[in-house]
Amino acid sequence: MNSLLFSKIKISTKILGLFVFSCSILFNITTVFAQKNEFIVVLDAGHGGEDPGKVGYKNIKEKDIALKLVLQVGKLLEEKENIKVVYTRKKDVFIGLKDRGKIANKSNADLFVSIHCNAHNSNAYGAETWVLGTHANKQNFEVAKAENSVIEFEDNYKVIYKGFNPNSPESIIGLTLMQEEYLDQSIQLASIIQDEFTVKLKRKNRGVKQAGFVVLHQTYMPSILIETGFLTNAKEALFLNSKLGQQKFSKAIYNGVINYINQLTLNTVQSTSINEIEEVKTTNTQNIYTNVEFKVQIAAGRKLETKSYNFKGLKNVERIKVGSSYKYYYGNTSNYSEIEKFKKTAQSKGFKTAFIVAFKNGEKISVDEVLKKS
Repeated sequence: MNSLLFSKIKISTKILGLFVFSCSILFNITTVFAQKNEFIVVLDAGHGGEDPGKVGYKNIKEKDIALKLVLQVGKLLEEKENIKVVYTRKKDVFIGLKDRGKIANKSNADLFVSIHCNAHNSNAYGAETWVLGTHANKQNFEVAKAENSVIEFEDNYKVIYKGFNPNSPESIIGLTLMQEEYLDQSIQLASIIQDEFTVKLKRKNRGVKQAGFVVLHQTYMPSILIETGFLTNAKEALFLNSKLGQQKFSKAIYNGVINYINQLTLNTVQSTSINEIEEVKTTNTQNIYTNVEFKVQIAAGRKLETKSYNFKGLKNVERIKVGSSYKYYYGNTSNYSEIEKFKKTAQSKGFKTAFIVAFKNGEKISVDEVLKKS
């Protein structure tokens, strides 16, 4: 459903209330990874129990493939020092969408990765990775609607999800507000994993997409939903159901998570005071990228004056409007080493989820791609 159609939808009073509530707490939502000795990854195997998910070629069930992949990814991650894995399910049981989010939030997780399989009435094939969002077309809405219909398997779901209709674009608009702060990080992770699928695993690239998934809405951390392949495509279904196919997909997801974590800790430097950063001289040309501007995103949400008292003492904060929301950036430099110092300062001031973004000619680009090209 395109943006023009979304703009014509009359948002209910309940959704507007959610918006006000979301904005009021958005600046208080932080992760504490910087204060922990471990990085917590929640792995979510889609569907389960009485909910088989998609059923494809030769009766291959999504719930079975998703669980096998999750267990293999988890095993690989558990072998890494300082990474803790939490599972929403480790066997064939049904877990409600809200409960999956609660597991992640209660675990104080740093990442949420939900693994699924796709289906279509055509011979479609390929891998795609999703993040939470509404600016998508009708086809994207249909994908989200299919995954969200899982709530009907839950007891008393009309009370648990009061006011939410999985068939309504209006309901889905309200989902994105709480996850806005983590959207860029979610897209960063999704892009890395999608590259693993297409470059190394040679799957058809169906891209990184956005849609309103309830399971992603429930989490307060960078979160993605992976559609590994189409069970309705005979060749792809057999590959996903094979030991080799599962090993390759698991390794690709594992590599993506590790690469994402490495990017977060790349060239870690000691915390620096604001005064020290303001005095940094860009005489070191080793990490300067021509025509690229690095900034640190410190927050997103409602409109605020860019005064230092609104940002815990940080000065020269930049505000940019993105859709109906605003993003706030600290620092502006072509020197990657320098922007890392800005990031550390922002984090030391309490913006624990601050992360680096890059722009070229005013357009946002992948930090990972900039660094790779160097």
